Amino acid sequence: MPNLGVYIHIPFCVSKCAYCDFYSLPGAGEKLMDEYVKALIRHMDEASRYMGKGSKGGITVDTVYVGGGTPTAIGAGRLSELLAAVRKRFTLATSAEITLEANPGTVNGKTLKKLRKAGFNRVSFGVQALQNELLQTLGRSHTGEQAADAVREAADAGFENISADILYGLPGQTRAQLSETLRAVCTWRVTHISLYGLKLEEGTPLAAAEPVLPGDDEQAEAYLAAVETLRQEGFIQYEISNFAKRGYLCRHNYKYWRLEPYIGFGAAAHSDFGSKRYGIVKDIRAYIDGVQNEDAVIDESQTIPMAERAGEYIMLGLRTAEGVSSNEYTRLFRASFESLERKLERCAKWGLAETEGDRWHLTPKGFLVSNQIIGELLNTAPPVSAKSS
Repeated sequence: MPNLGVYIHIPFCVSKCAYCDFYSLPGAGEKLMDEYVKALIRHMDEASRYMGKGSKGGITVDTVYVGGGTPTAIGAGRLSELLAAVRKRFTLATSAEITLEANPGTVNGKTLKKLRKAGFNRVSFGVQALQNELLQTLGRSHTGEQAADAVREAADAGFENISADILYGLPGQTRAQLSETLRAVCTWRVTHISLYGLKLEEGTPLAAAEPVLPGDDEQAEAYLAAVETLRQEGFIQYEISNFAKRGYLCRHNYKYWRLEPYIGFGAAAHSDFGSKRYGIVKDIRAYIDGVQNEDAVIDESQTIPMAERAGEYIMLGLRTAEGVSSNEYTRLFRASFESLERKLERCAKWGLAETEGDRWHLTPKGFLVSNQIIGELLNTAPPVSAKSS
């Protein structure tokens, strides 16, 4: 079995961004944070009986990802305690990638040094934009200057693997502003950049404000220009929204796209392990009480049929520059790749896909219409075996 990824969800933040629909709780007190950390550790105790150190199902953990919310809102002490708990209960690979998400306004040099000393070796900053007026529109609690300072201080603290999230397609954002942001961030000591198009999620303050967003053609042009800018700056595109210097792709996220096992801890966290996918209740209080009373905290669970796995292989694989393999598909799912290949060959004629050996991947232009391409592929996919080889 492949190595295991561990995800820990920290649903706290200083303030909720205007576009965010993730489960998070702004302005929580210290007592609730302490209760939550204790519940997380107790939950790890339970899981470690089956897959931790000394168990028959002991599995090596090679990625840990602490996301949110804003994990750094709970402080370096609690985060260090959580990572120590992971080390104590699971077999953590010596080369493990250990990522922490951070808001630039919630850290300083002293905090980052503590986190690096605790064992975190990758930090992902939510930069989003460098123009303060755009950050205010998004409801971000930091400035462009604070973002630059945070990355510099992280590098000074010993982080060699630093990521920055950038948004495009913002209300009022010009191509020049996006280019300015990307060019500037590329001069920082970052090794990874995630580039996401803004989506107005129902129920968020930004959606309620009904802002005017760039049209589809304008967003497509902005995306392709950004891809080219990052290529010129030495960042390799390895997924629709992700770019990295050589050797610095996000190994944890790559598990999702490669259908490798991961286990999640915390309210609203998800897991995919042992042919099952399950999610934890999206309520902090219910999660804490459930773990303390040894009650079930699973909100949803399903066994994944092989036909659905085959569809996920196509859907997730074609998000990446690595793409999908006809030979691997046939071996895993005992099904012919021929009908899929015919569709991809037509895509290739339009410059939307390319083939190398037995692998197919989408081009940057193909990524722009990936939902349509993948939908057509899934509609024509042949039946698969009930069991994999």
